[in-house]
Amino acid sequence: MMREILYRLKDRYHFGTPTFQRDDLCFVTVKRDELRAILTELRDVEGFTHLTLLTAVDWLEERLFQLTYLINNREANLTLGLRVMLEREDEPGATTGDTIHDLWPTAATYQRELNEMFGINFPGSPRVDEEFILEGWTDLPPYRRDFDSLAYSQQTYNDLPGRKTHDPRDHMKKALYPTYLKEAE
Repeated sequence: MMREILYRLKDRYHFGTPTFQRDDLCFVTVKRDELRAILTELRDVEGFTHLTLLTAVDWLEERLFQLTYLINNREANLTLGLRVMLEREDEPGATTGDTIHDLWPTAATYQRELNEMFGINFPGSPRVDEEFILEGWTDLPPYRRDFDSLAYSQQTYNDLPGRKTHDPRDHMKKALYPTYLKEAE
């Protein structure tokens, strides 16, 4: 059924090669300037009435942000992920996405989160500039890959006296494979 839906849309819209995770779950990359029309048609004609998730991936080396819109047709038990690539700007807030809160009101919450955590702005989305999760945050958005979490924690938090630090890899080997490590000695 998913293949039939994509086949009906392919003459009007430009899709990347679909990636089928299962018969009822597919991901496809679409052009940004076609996103709203595709989402509207999928909602109004094809029955994808539920926005399940809106999330982002920071492709730092490629200078791109990937937005993934996961929508669901409950009646047909189909889930479709639409991926859109945005040019990644260095300045938080300079990268903009297109708001879809008028199509799915729940998108406003996702868009607020992506603005705060990645620095992707969604002009026109309700309350997008209000603090959401990170009250008083003044640093680079923490989900961007160029955010240095180690440097931030060293600058922000004091070391506790007497605290021991363990290399996580060594600690997990000892915790998971204590017999094997003793035999190897």
